[in-house]
Amino acid sequence: MTATAVPRPAGASEARDRSVLARAHPLAKLAAALVLTVALLATTDPVCAGVALVGELALLPLAALRVRTLLVRGWPILVAALISGYGTAVLAPPSGAVLVHAGPFVLTAGALTAGVGIALRGLALAVPGIMLLATTDPTDLADALAQRLHLPHRFVLGALAAMRLVGLLVQEWSTLTMARRARGVGAGTGRGLSRVVGRARAGAGQTVALLVQAIRRAGRLAITMEARGFGTARRTWARPSTFRPSDALVVAGGVLLAAVAVTAAVLAGTWNPIL
Repeated sequence: MTATAVPRPAGASEARDRSVLARAHPLAKLAAALVLTVALLATTDPVCAGVALVGELALLPLAALRVRTLLVRGWPILVAALISGYGTAVLAPPSGAVLVHAGPFVLTAGALTAGVGIALRGLALAVPGIMLLATTDPTDLADALAQRLHLPHRFVLGALAAMRLVGLLVQEWSTLTMARRARGVGAGTGRGLSRVVGRARAGAGQTVALLVQAIRRAGRLAITMEARGFGTARRTWARPSTFRPSDALVVAGGVLLAAVAVTAAVLAGTWNPIL
């Protein structure tokens, strides 16, 4: 399968391309992440999620990622995990010793444990996904899904084309912003509430313009693919997707980390299966 190469910055991205996980098969990394996801979704205790999170952070060098890079990429997930943990701790039924009692606000040990478990589980679920996206080329993943899992290639290649166009949408948003500013649109004149309303209207109009361009590009891409006979005959692949013996180690690593996390929770007496 051929695809247009998207230029990427040198340096850190080249180091990730040479990392251990970058050389692994996409389906092997997907299977390891799936095993961890199932183990984490089966319980809400903080020990299982905490052990899994520590293990995932210890494996970051295999993806040539640093904790700082992880925070830059996943800070919205961190904020969402903290908010979900706080909400769980506040809304969970009171159980155990009372830690804080200020008027109607009551925080117990059981509620705090549940909140910490939810927050850690959210982070532990997000890290494998970030590592997978950072070390996997979309074209390689599409090849693996279509050739090995035999998913419909029309769906797979359509999703690949959509992923390739995300960067183009970001560039077009910047272009639209500069063009509208050059025409004096969306400058945010006025003060206070009128300035905020003006910018909101300008942003809404720019969003509609971007959506129109995206729909037009999708139509042109669909016509081009149909004109080239896409989906009318058996497809050949320029790059065969093959497994290597080392890919089994990636899957085994995911299974081992999930087993260690579950075992630690059971030994600590905090194992709390949902089902």
